[in-house]
Amino acid sequence: MGKVVAGATVSLDGYVAGPNESGFEHLFAWFAGGDFEFPSVNPEFKVRLAEPDYRYMRDVVEGIGVFVIGRRMFDLNDGWGGRHPFDKPIVVVTHSVPQPWVAAHPDAPYTFVTDGLPAAIERARAIAGDLNVIVTPGKIASQCLELGLLDVIWIDLVPVLLGSGVRFFDELKAAPILLDGPDLLVEGSRVTHLRYQVRRS
Repeated sequence: MGKVVAGATVSLDGYVAGPNESGFEHLFAWFAGGDFEFPSVNPEFKVRLAEPDYRYMRDVVEGIGVFVIGRRMFDLNDGWGGRHPFDKPIVVVTHSVPQPWVAAHPDAPYTFVTDGLPAAIERARAIAGDLNVIVTPGKIASQCLELGLLDVIWIDLVPVLLGSGVRFFDELKAAPILLDGPDLLVEGSRVTHLRYQVRRS
C-alpha cells in the first residue's frame, strides 16, 4: 500500500507562498533550472529541470496515485480544466459538490467528498492502490498530521526567505510532532529535496 504524503516547495523560513500569494518566482525557479522538459498534459504548464531535479520529479510523479486537495485550491485552479497537469485523479474535500462544474466536465477523474477528511483519505487510498496519496500543504496537511493519517513529508527546500505568507503547516494544536530523517534525496538546482517520516507514538 502507498503512503499518505504531504509535499511542497518551501522557503527556508517555512512558507509555500509569500504575502498576498507572492514569491512563486523564487520558490519555483528550479522549475526553469535546466534543459530537461518534464511531461505535462497542460501545454501552458512548462517545466524545464536540471537533470537531478528531473530524475527526482520523475520518481515522485510515477509514485503518485491521487491528489487530495481542498475546495480553495480547486476553485483557484478551476479544477485545472478537468485534468491535472500530471494527469492524476483528484479527490476534493468540500462541503458541497460543484454540480455545474461536474456537469461541464463529465470525464474528469475527480471525486468530491463531503463527509470529512478521514473519509476523503480513505477514498483516496482506494483510488491510489499501491501508489501514494499526496495531500496539499496548509489545512489539509495539518489536519492529516493531527489525525495520525500522514506518513511522510516531502520538502523541496529553496534558499529564499519570504518573511511571511502561507505556511506549509497551519497551526498545529498537537505540536510538537516528531519526525525521523531527513533523507537527502537530491541536491538540485537552487533546491534541496528532503524526505521525513512521521514518527508514530
